[in-house]
Amino acid sequence: MLSFDVPSVGGKWHGTISGDGAMLNGSWSQGTEMPLVFRREEPFAAAEKPSRVDGIWLGTIEAGAAKLRVQVQVKSRAGKEYCSLDSLDQGAMGLPCDNVQFNVDHFSFEVPAVHGRWSGTLTANGKELVGSWSQGQDLPLRLIRQTVALSPTAPEPPKYDAAVPAVPVGELKAMLDRDLAAALNEGALAPATGGGVVIGVVHRGTRRILVYGPAREDSIFEIGSVSKTFTGLILAQMVAQHKVKLDEPVRELLPRGTVAKPQGTEITVLDLATQQSGLPRMPDNFHPADQQDPYADYRPANLYEFIGKHGVSKPANTAFNYSNLGLGLLGQALANRAAMTYPELLKAEITGPLELNDTVVKLSPEQEKRFAAGHTEKHTTAHAWNLDALAGAGAIRSTASDMLAYLEAQLHPNMVKREAGSAAADSPSGTLASALQMSHEVRADAMPSMKVGLAWLFETKTGNFWHNGGTGGYSSYAFFNPKEDYAAVVLFNTTIGGNGSFADRLGEHIAERLSGKPAISLKE
Repeated sequence: MLSFDVPSVGGKWHGTISGDGAMLNGSWSQGTEMPLVFRREEPFAAAEKPSRVDGIWLGTIEAGAAKLRVQVQVKSRAGKEYCSLDSLDQGAMGLPCDNVQFNVDHFSFEVPAVHGRWSGTLTANGKELVGSWSQGQDLPLRLIRQTVALSPTAPEPPKYDAAVPAVPVGELKAMLDRDLAAALNEGALAPATGGGVVIGVVHRGTRRILVYGPAREDSIFEIGSVSKTFTGLILAQMVAQHKVKLDEPVRELLPRGTVAKPQGTEITVLDLATQQSGLPRMPDNFHPADQQDPYADYRPANLYEFIGKHGVSKPANTAFNYSNLGLGLLGQALANRAAMTYPELLKAEITGPLELNDTVVKLSPEQEKRFAAGHTEKHTTAHAWNLDALAGAGAIRSTASDMLAYLEAQLHPNMVKREAGSAAADSPSGTLASALQMSHEVRADAMPSMKVGLAWLFETKTGNFWHNGGTGGYSSYAFFNPKEDYAAVVLFNTTIGGNGSFADRLGEHIAERLSGKPAISLKE
């Protein structure tokens, strides 16, 4: 094992040295974690006559709202092809290829560090490689020959508005009216975008719901990965009710015979909830029939097939690795243990006891009328996302009012109402207070200056618990601070754009206004 910190940029690298000493395989953490592989630099004796596919190739992967530039450098010697891949916009450079094959016009390679594969053909003029990239799902990726290799793009540092004294909730709207002026006129909330946002804020018991753009206070939004915090709380509920143990192998919650018991350490339900399982971000058998609703046809049978093949052995020295697969598997495993569907379990354990009637997976006809129309990054109408086997990772829809009630329960677990009756202590409402507290316990390191509880991320500098979310037409951000007794949620009917998440920036801005710190600018 090898690890090192770079304090000047708040970064950290950790990983392993290969047996032959030629490679360092690991991850770089600097706000987010991404793969970064180092190869010992040695002179490469290139072939005297380069192969037709040798050279520098550049293309762009478009996955929903995300656009990522990919650079592939190919060279050959002794009749064998070699290549490396650079994800320029993620700063992941020099990822080594494996199983590189070039036969006539067909070219393919694998990138083990990210569980990816490219396959396609070289055009007759030798200037393009036309094919697709597979990394959980198949996406078209056309590579164009280049003469010079590009360097990774350094992200622009965020700009901040000057600090003001901590803003009371009652004065927050006037402050946001000013801070959002640019976004309302020509930015994410301009009339032509169709963008509408609903903000819920509570501070020491005082609530406000603020609306900008074409939305209403009771509009329903997809909350995306904020759903993961509900899945973490369901786990805590079932632990408090003695239905599951935190150190229980997830294998034991799956249908009998799904996956073999591994030798050595295996993945537990706690590993899944804290993103420490070592599972990839997405399963490799994820092949959506409809890219506009990509999760709809990924069924439990597909999930069990993947787990059966991949196994549940926990890699040594795992670190935080954000995985939709992991939380989706956790939700399905808990539902299986409870002999319910995930939506039924959600209602039984959380939304029923908290009376969150608009927090659902499937909308009623009346709720459909209040479902805010989602938008793509280009401000066109987006299809709603319907999750099945991976529902625990991002299937929930909700309103600002319901989310505020959920966050108030996070702030004051002991104030959660308990049902009357002799069995109250063993009922979902009876265990909810202790389950909420359990879900807040930080259990592992996540990103720099950040730890993780049961899905909730915890900022050590601010004391905020938070999570964000994004689907094909929506984005969200939720946070709460028990010490300062405030919380907020941002629900936006537009997906994450090329400049990042507007919902994230707005949520962070509100947290900073409530605490009297310089606030990240909302000007784009």
